[in-house]
Amino acid sequence: MNTTAIGTPASIGVSARAVARGSAVPWLSWAGLIASAAIASGVYWDISWHETIGRDSFWTPAHLLIQFGAVLAALASAPVIFRTTFAGDAASRQASVNVLGFRGPLGAFILAWGGAAMLTSAPFDNWWHNAYGLDVKIVSPPHMLLALGIFGIQWGAVLLTASYLNRAQGVERKRLEYLLLATGGFILLQTQILKLEYTGNWRLHSATSYLAISIGLLLILESLARVSGHRWARTIITGTYTAFSLLMLWILPLFPASPKLGPVYQNITHMVPLPFPMLLVVPAFVLDLIWPRIKDASKWLQILIAGTGFLGILIAVQWPFATFLMSPAARNWFFAPNNYPYFARPDFMDVRHVFMQPESGATFFWLMAIACVVSMVSMWLGIGFGDWLKRVKR
Repeated sequence: MNTTAIGTPASIGVSARAVARGSAVPWLSWAGLIASAAIASGVYWDISWHETIGRDSFWTPAHLLIQFGAVLAALASAPVIFRTTFAGDAASRQASVNVLGFRGPLGAFILAWGGAAMLTSAPFDNWWHNAYGLDVKIVSPPHMLLALGIFGIQWGAVLLTASYLNRAQGVERKRLEYLLLATGGFILLQTQILKLEYTGNWRLHSATSYLAISIGLLLILESLARVSGHRWARTIITGTYTAFSLLMLWILPLFPASPKLGPVYQNITHMVPLPFPMLLVVPAFVLDLIWPRIKDASKWLQILIAGTGFLGILIAVQWPFATFLMSPAARNWFFAPNNYPYFARPDFMDVRHVFMQPESGATFFWLMAIACVVSMVSMWLGIGFGDWLKRVKR
């Protein structure tokens, strides 16, 4: 009988290979993150394309990058679902759900659905532009279908990674935490893009803007912070959003471009980036900083402190920062507030560097109170969803 003593090179090699396998991040989680990053880059680039050039064709690089993310998510999910259904062992089938007779991780099915929804939105969006105009608002039926598909991919990636995270230990768990939080950063970015029509610099002295920002914000941050368990989870998520937005703000203007549609009111010579990112990382950092002091408090106290505190700190830093962005001191490559789309008329408030007239007295405070309640509700939902995510293992 052949035996190998414990501690011999052969046994050490087997042990090392086992540790390496155990610490490897599942490739479908990586595919979900890469798809999310590709989609975020494509959506940001596409909005810049519309503001710089106009919608000249469906086959722009930005559109293709968005659809690459959809195809990647769908194609990466399919073999996992088919392998689990037709060739899965007892362990993989136990860690799966049944959808229409097919088996696979819940996140894989949502990833696949998100990719399919995005691909379906493409011809719908093309028809919509041909029927109702080459340039339309961000919020339109095909764009909403596209957004649902994007969120399907991003949250599918979160569910998939959370299911692995809840079963992982040691090095593997740490890597999955960062993967989950990076994906959360792109979810936050996508949410902020949907709110762009309410968060322009010229709007940031109005209560309506902060009401829009508060919707769902803490749902994202708190749910992912709870499932990851990372000490600085909220800071990492908002930091990912901030870093990506700043890179795009600084990189896109390096590329020359000019409008192909009219009327042209601005002298465009380069790609127009989106505005400077919101200072969400500041209240996120403060919340992470104080969390050890309130983590054992009742959930209602956490909701009250985090919901009101996060919004209050955001207003305290964003309000004067918006004033700065409207000033001549901010008109440089770093803050880049003077990048206007070609269709921005000279009488637009942001072009004139003036704020929208804030709501009158009682209405202003009433809307701010609603924003505070909405922020607390978002925190409450985040706590509930995060606690559920911590139980996801399939």
